[in-house]
Amino acid sequence: MTASEKKNSPFLIIALTLLLGLGGGAAAMAFLRPAAPPKSQESDGPSSVKAVLHLETFTVDMSSPDQKVYLRVGIDLGLGHDLKGQDDGGTPTALVRDTILGVLMAAKPDDLISSEGKQKLKDQILNALHKRAPGLGALEVYYTEFLLQR
Repeated sequence: MTASEKKNSPFLIIALTLLLGLGGGAAAMAFLRPAAPPKSQESDGPSSVKAVLHLETFTVDMSSPDQKVYLRVGIDLGLGHDLKGQDDGGTPTALVRDTILGVLMAAKPDDLISSEGKQKLKDQILNALHKRAPGLGALEVYYTEFLLQR
């Protein structure tokens, strides 16, 4: 066998092709694999949510003397228990809406522009619900729409 025949050996070509294919496949799997959720969500996050309570859209006038600002936000709450059997008034919807409206009216429009501000608002809503409606078992706040109009 000559040197040129050794370089073009079918075994060598097949081995290199397999090696490159496996390496590329492993890299693609590592790149395309979904990221793990943050640690804060693992403890009491979506896996603990047993039901979702849909609330009607909130519209809040956040106007100040120098500008007109309106917030329209849709909110659903992730609960730690099932809603079965609570359709007969077991969920204090008026208390929940009043609590959320209080938090929304206290918010500053400039704070709600960034994603950090929106997350802080979620945390404030949850804290307020835990204080005023502890039996509700609210675990998550989901925005279904969010519009800040100036």
